[in-house]
Amino acid sequence: MKDVARQAGVSVATVSAALSGKKFVSPELKARIHDVISEIDYRPSVVASNLRRGRTALLGLVIPDISNPFYTDFVAQVQRKAANKGMTVTLGISDQDADREAKLIDFMLNQKVEALLICSCDHDGVTRSALDGAARWSKLVLVDCVPEGVSADSVELDNYTAGRLATDHILAAGHRRVAAILGPENARSSVERYRGFRQSMLEAGLQPDPRLVEGGSFSIEGGYEAAKKLLALPSPPSAVFVANNLMLIGVMRAVSELGLDVPTALSLASIDDFPWASAFRPGITTVRQPTEEMADHAFDLAMARIDGDDGPFTRRVCMPDLIVRASCAQPASGVAGSI
Repeated sequence: MKDVARQAGVSVATVSAALSGKKFVSPELKARIHDVISEIDYRPSVVASNLRRGRTALLGLVIPDISNPFYTDFVAQVQRKAANKGMTVTLGISDQDADREAKLIDFMLNQKVEALLICSCDHDGVTRSALDGAARWSKLVLVDCVPEGVSADSVELDNYTAGRLATDHILAAGHRRVAAILGPENARSSVERYRGFRQSMLEAGLQPDPRLVEGGSFSIEGGYEAAKKLLALPSPPSAVFVANNLMLIGVMRAVSELGLDVPTALSLASIDDFPWASAFRPGITTVRQPTEEMADHAFDLAMARIDGDDGPFTRRVCMPDLIVRASCAQPASGVAGSI
C-alpha cells in the first residue's frame, strides 16, 4: 500500500479510503490509484485487514469422508451460507482417522478460525481431548456424530427414528430373518440406528440374531465384506438393513457378484438417501437426512456465537424421511429368511 501511495503521489490513508470506499476520494485520485494498482499488481492483504479488526472471517469445517454424498452436500451448503456472509471455509478431511482428526482440530485453532464445525469420526479415543480443547478455545458446533458430554452446540439426525423407519418398512413386507450392517461401534449415530433397528424387531416379536449383525465401518468395502459374510450363511437373511449409503454401495456390489435379484431374493433398505439410490435397478428404499437443513442449523449456530451469543448450548435434532422405492418385497416362498 505504501508503494501504491508513493507512485500515485498520495497518502497511504487515501489509498486505503479508495480501496475500502468508506471515505470520499475524488474520481481523479481514485482512477490514478487504480492505475498504479494495476501497474504493480498490488493485492490487498485480507488476512492483515481482518486481523486489524480482530477478525479472520474463517470458518473451520472438519469431516470424516469427502466421498460420502452426505458430507459433500453438507460442505456445499455451508460454503454457500458462508459466502453470503463474507466468510471463508477452511476444510479438513480426517479420512476416518482419529489421530488426523485431532491434528486437524489443532490446525484449525492455530489458524484462528472464528468458529469450528466438526463431524467427528471418533468419540472415545484421541479426538475427545481435542474436542474438549476446541470447545474451550473456539465457537464449536458438533454435527452428525455428536459425542456425549462435550460442551458445545450440536446438530444431528434423529438416528433412532431413522433406524426404526427403515426396519419397520422391511418388517411390513413380511420379513422375519432380517440382518443389520452397521457402522463403527464408537460412533453414536451407528449405535442409535441399531437401537432403532433392535426396538422395531422386538416390537414385532423378533429377537435380533447376533449372527445377522455385522459392522461395516461406514465404508463401501466394509459393506461389501459384511454382505458377503451374511449371504454366505447356511440360513441367510431375506432382508438387510444397511446403516449408511456407502455401505449400501458395497452391499449392492456383493449382491451383483452373487447374482442375486433385489427384491426377489433379498430386500434392502438403507439410511442416507443419495442420487445413486434411485439409479440402481430397482431403486433402493432409503431414509433421507435433511442435509441442507442440518447445514443451515450448524452454520446459523456458529454465526450466532461469532456475533456474541453466550446463551445455553443448543441441540438441534432433525427428523428423517422414508423414501420408498422398489427394493423391499415379500420374501419368496421357501426362502429361509422368511421363516
